Amino acid sequence: MSTLGITVKKSEDFSEWYSQVLVKAGLVDLRYNVQGFVVHRPWLMRIIKAIYRLFEEELEKTGHEPVLFPLVIPEENFEKEKEHVEGFKPEVFWVTEAGDEKLERRLALRPTSETAFYYMYSYWIESYRDLPLKLYQSVSVYRNESNTRPLIRGREFLWIEAHDAFATHEEALRQVREDMENSGKIIWEKLGIPFLFLKRPPWDKFAGAEDTYAADTLMPDGRVLQISSTHDLGQRFAKAFNVTFLDRDGQRKFVWQTCYGPGIWRIAAALVAIHGDDKGLVLPFSVAPIQIVIIPIYYKEVDKAPILAKAREVAETLAQKGYRVRVDDREGYTPGWKFNDWELRGVPVRIEIGRREIENKVLTVFRRDTGERTVVAESDLLPTIERLEVDILENLKRRAKEFFESHIVEAKTREEVIKFIKSGNIVKMPFCGTEECAMDLKEKTDGGKVRGTEIDFQEGDYGKCAWCGRPARQVVYVAKSY
Repeated sequence: MSTLGITVKKSEDFSEWYSQVLVKAGLVDLRYNVQGFVVHRPWLMRIIKAIYRLFEEELEKTGHEPVLFPLVIPEENFEKEKEHVEGFKPEVFWVTEAGDEKLERRLALRPTSETAFYYMYSYWIESYRDLPLKLYQSVSVYRNESNTRPLIRGREFLWIEAHDAFATHEEALRQVREDMENSGKIIWEKLGIPFLFLKRPPWDKFAGAEDTYAADTLMPDGRVLQISSTHDLGQRFAKAFNVTFLDRDGQRKFVWQTCYGPGIWRIAAALVAIHGDDKGLVLPFSVAPIQIVIIPIYYKEVDKAPILAKAREVAETLAQKGYRVRVDDREGYTPGWKFNDWELRGVPVRIEIGRREIENKVLTVFRRDTGERTVVAESDLLPTIERLEVDILENLKRRAKEFFESHIVEAKTREEVIKFIKSGNIVKMPFCGTEECAMDLKEKTDGGKVRGTEIDFQEGDYGKCAWCGRPARQVVYVAKSY
């Protein structure tokens, strides 16, 4: 029992804190004997399934349909789009044998699925009547990453990918906007994770895209984590895979395409890292596997039956209102041990019921985010829980936003850029717009990377580049990343 809790402070050693939370809160088991592949335990999978549901519901509201494509992609599919294959082939896992026989062609474990989807789109899209085509799948993808960290970077990770096709570029660009809005509705509004949505520079766009837009959040160690992205693919893949349609004017044309990838794994990592504290996870109601835990407290056998009965009665009342609730009636553990266990797992609300509560017709309610404990009348329980569901999320959002915004700083000189990046900030700076300057900045700051410009940013005269001193044509954000 002495090893149950977290033994380091998040503010002093984030890396160790994060590792301990993942294991001690029952999220992952790292003992599986293939590097870069982790076992997802039930508590994590229930959180992940909740995140999936939030995105899937939003995608289907906006006209997407679910599909499931094969895990394997034949090598010839990759070869069709030159830039895409150059971008992904170094990370691909290949299947080359089946049983004792060599395969006639190599099959890739999907690192992403453009080359699977668009091969089929060439069959499915014939006419303007087939457009728009908006499909998504919720799957694992596989990349041979050299440096791995659970939920942040791995060789198998979870995401959603949506692949859309349109008759016009204007429709495709509207879809890019819709993707950004969907990210905001879930990642910020439902989960309380703040982010910047930035247009990536040309040298850092998705392989095969015309333009890439991505959501970056800031982790407690001062590194940004990309948690969602959307890409304007133009007609590159349409031409590579001959995805055409007969338009109303009788002309055969190439479709315009987009793809959207909410990083479910990384969103879970951000949820853990940003809201968690020195006791463990802190979860909003939206994704908490158990939203309310009820702890019966009795020290005499004579009190056990009535207290358990009351606990189960309260649980039933809450369950009928749709809450995920559990009575912790485990034997052999003290109430204090149970308190610590559920705080470690991030359960938003705890209700304590003992002899005093029954006698006074009250309940003791504890909220995980602030540690506040209040006594409420039984008759006030439901409105209290309804209020806490909203208040907890708003408090998590407020705290996360304050941290995020306080770490976005402006720099005008090379010295300021170096100082602010070293101290774990996102640096906003005038920039010349050249890859040469960006690569020099990255080398001299030990990983500071130009993340991009704000979405609607227009190039102009912004004085001198904070890094090289040449004329600045952009204002960009720079930070270290994973």
